[in-house]
Amino acid sequence: MASFVIEGGHRLQGEIVPQGAKNEVLQVVCATLLTSEEVTIENIPDILDVNNLIQLLRDMGVKVSRTGVDTYTFRADEVDTAYLESQEFLQRCSKLRGSVMLVGPLLARFGRALISKPGGDKIGRRRLDTHFLGISKLGAEFTYDSTRGIFRIQADHLKGAYMLLDEASVTGTANIIMTAVLAEGTTTIYNAACEPYVQQLCRMLNSMGARISGIASNLLTIEGVTSLKGCVHRVLPDMIEVGSFIGMAAMTASEITIRNVSYENLGIIPDSFRRLGIQLEQRGDDIFVPRQEHYQIESFIDGSIMTIADAPWPGLTPDLLSVILVVATQAKGSVLIHQKMFESRLFFVDKLIDMGAQIILCDPHRAVVIGHDRNFCLRGGNMTSPDIRAGIALLIAALSADGVSRIHNIEQIDRGYQNIEQRLTALGARITRLP
Repeated sequence: MASFVIEGGHRLQGEIVPQGAKNEVLQVVCATLLTSEEVTIENIPDILDVNNLIQLLRDMGVKVSRTGVDTYTFRADEVDTAYLESQEFLQRCSKLRGSVMLVGPLLARFGRALISKPGGDKIGRRRLDTHFLGISKLGAEFTYDSTRGIFRIQADHLKGAYMLLDEASVTGTANIIMTAVLAEGTTTIYNAACEPYVQQLCRMLNSMGARISGIASNLLTIEGVTSLKGCVHRVLPDMIEVGSFIGMAAMTASEITIRNVSYENLGIIPDSFRRLGIQLEQRGDDIFVPRQEHYQIESFIDGSIMTIADAPWPGLTPDLLSVILVVATQAKGSVLIHQKMFESRLFFVDKLIDMGAQIILCDPHRAVVIGHDRNFCLRGGNMTSPDIRAGIALLIAALSADGVSRIHNIEQIDRGYQNIEQRLTALGARITRLP
């Protein structure tokens, strides 16, 4: 288990470019299974979850070539469906959350799929009902083998249908879309997730010959086609990295420029940081964060305490609440952080409290942060990263802390952030990776 050793208290300065969006890549890479023609995807980040998924496709028989630093081509013309029955395939799926999105493409193209319960972050219950209920409406049959812990999905004939999703699940919506594009007739998905990741998936599929309308709304209409062709697709910058860098600049009182952020796809993220009193400027497609010694949390118009909560797009993504929480520890004022989606994601605040943060964990979903206004710094600490987003939040805390911190289990951070210590060291951070 690798570790980071961080010497806190150093200001950052310079420019940084966000990587390609992890959550989009996991979807569009799975979508390459929908055609036998070549698909080229640009701006793929070199991170653990993505690399594991690409290797899984290779082992399934997909021809994968790396044609540039961040560009890959995929050709799924000789997929080994027998490999799906192997214990090796199932074990690897169980360690990779994104593997659940293989179900839609495999079912649409080959009529069957086999998958184990997917792994990923340990942040609470992450049910698959939305995936399975939606795909079942298209004509698929699911059986669950409780002994092996695997789902078997089969469909002799997929047919379009109307469905109202029980929740606006991003991965659930993506899976259903990828199933429906090759189904006979028209599929209507209401209460669909409309995050930029899903929009990008739909645009990529349309460039492959799919017929999807309603993109960027929560009502999607899909007219099924008999086959899809190849395409070239470019992945958006990772909005979670953009938000992480904004928070990092604020916590360390640094001046940085975040380049090529695709500002129009950031939604409410910039304004959420402004609610904490953080200044930032849009400069073309860049974000400039000036050095701030102090930032003050806003109150609501009636004077009540500010609440920042996650919500389906265009609300605030839950992946940034951990960062916003840690940034609030050095603000002036108080804020209630309400994490609605996952019941274990706020448990990492115990580590921040050990570092000197003033946080009241009300319940698994809510925490009140009482900002220090830099009257005293967080203390360096010895921590373990429980998941990707808590890991980057702890790294931000350590960069601002007084003294040396050590973060263990940084493989969790590596799952979502590419060469993060090298990129931050280039800005002036003091981070050492230990095996």
